[in-house]
Amino acid sequence: MALLTPLLCTAMLLTMTACGSGKKEAIGGQYSASDTGTRGYLPQPVPSYSEIVTADSLAPEAELAQFDMQDDFNTEEYRFFEENRPMKASLSPLSTFSIDVDTASYSNVRRFLENDLTPPADAVRIEEMVNYFSYELPEPDGSVPFSVTTEIARCPWNKNNYLAMIALQGKKVENKDLPKSNLVFLLDVSGSMDDPMKLPLLKSSFQLLVEQLGENDRVSIVVYAGASGLVLEGARGDEKERILAALDRLEAGGSTAGAAGIELAYSTAKKNFISGGNNRIILATDGDFNVGVSSESELTRLIKKKSKEGIFLSVLGFGTGNIKDNKMEALADNGNGNYAYIDSLMEAKKVLVNEMGSTLLTIAKDVKIQVEFNPAKVKEYRLVGYDNRILRNEDFDDDTKDAGEIGAGHNVIAFYEIVPYSSGETAEDPQLKYQTTELRQEWENEWMEVRLRYKNPDSDTSEKIVHTITDQHVVDNPSDNFAFASAVAEFGLILKNSEYKGDSSLRSVRDRAEAAMGDDSEGYRRNFLQLVNKAITLEY
Repeated sequence: MALLTPLLCTAMLLTMTACGSGKKEAIGGQYSASDTGTRGYLPQPVPSYSEIVTADSLAPEAELAQFDMQDDFNTEEYRFFEENRPMKASLSPLSTFSIDVDTASYSNVRRFLENDLTPPADAVRIEEMVNYFSYELPEPDGSVPFSVTTEIARCPWNKNNYLAMIALQGKKVENKDLPKSNLVFLLDVSGSMDDPMKLPLLKSSFQLLVEQLGENDRVSIVVYAGASGLVLEGARGDEKERILAALDRLEAGGSTAGAAGIELAYSTAKKNFISGGNNRIILATDGDFNVGVSSESELTRLIKKKSKEGIFLSVLGFGTGNIKDNKMEALADNGNGNYAYIDSLMEAKKVLVNEMGSTLLTIAKDVKIQVEFNPAKVKEYRLVGYDNRILRNEDFDDDTKDAGEIGAGHNVIAFYEIVPYSSGETAEDPQLKYQTTELRQEWENEWMEVRLRYKNPDSDTSEKIVHTITDQHVVDNPSDNFAFASAVAEFGLILKNSEYKGDSSLRSVRDRAEAAMGDDSEGYRRNFLQLVNKAITLEY
């Protein structure tokens, strides 16, 4: 509490007023020119942020100051991806994708809803919303870095179909047991960061992280605006006054030469590399790169090259109005990292303190999932979410193909909506000439085979795990994990106005989530219910 109370004083100066009542459209049907497939959303009120779990969880006596702030011009950018389509199991029995542990979409969507705004459909990534939460899943055994749990129940938004859950639980590591860390804070101090919800919140967020570090950790600070600079190099984690003083001196101004900062950050991390340790760059920005290498494609090529140096990347997004979500997600995806959006000091505490191990320590990289559906059991299937994580089937066995990372203690959940055969309906036979389509009776109780590949953080060779899903995994009363995660997925379908949302409803979401709260000591699930109720008032 001694740490958090003074920091909350900063948070009190960062909270802004809501933008009135009633549903407001954040899209407006206008798009700005940018990278191909990227949508820019033009003028809208700047959403406010609240201390989401409740500010009094840090300081009960605190009253949050409020400011009425709006930008005249809004250029937020989100990349468009077409939703995954239903596939016939008889013709396309394989489904292959990369895992995703980013959580940015959920806290960004929260920003819109808390300010009576409709989130842009492209800002809603269902897998990130589901994986924002923790679940009570079994711990992994032995040397395998994560466990795999599966469950099948009726689909809540289409009672004629089933919903299959594949859940991964990463090995948990207590903060005190984390390996030595070589951290480089790569901080955007350009003019676009001159906003109460950007640089001041950034400073307060990193103060929280600094308080968790020890004498064996090393911290460097690289900043960039019109040019990049090294503010601090190789400070011990217990030199807190020195690190905090360096953070406190930062001021915003100038254009955004992010590529130069990335180059300097990687060279600094490499210079201070800790063998066997956690070597990571933490990039904090609004993503508004506008000098030098600045397009999404150019930044992706740069970060892909740098990711081969054994240094991981975490991206923290800040602010409103000109967020370049597409660029920040691309950097994290291609830099062996993760992406979170910080809309409040409470979110910073979640990402950098409560889930420090998940954010900073990678326990498995290039994690891929491939599912083979039994066409005798499954007529059609559709992967819910992961629209921008789809891989070619041949990529599964290709160890040169990049995929997502999983951090210590991370949960990863994926859902497939499954169309079964009706009573008396026989399995489809495509009558192929050059390959057999004979259905084996000994596998008639199997729904699918789930295969996973992963690499240990210091290895370039993958390991393989196989799980078979049978009739025994089908339940009438799904677990709390299934119930809550499926409620979040259904919420995402509604927010996206998905063509696959079926009979989904906000009240169904609320009732199912409310009955599956579990251990909600931090209040994250309680906040989810508040968002659902907010959406109900906005008449979705």
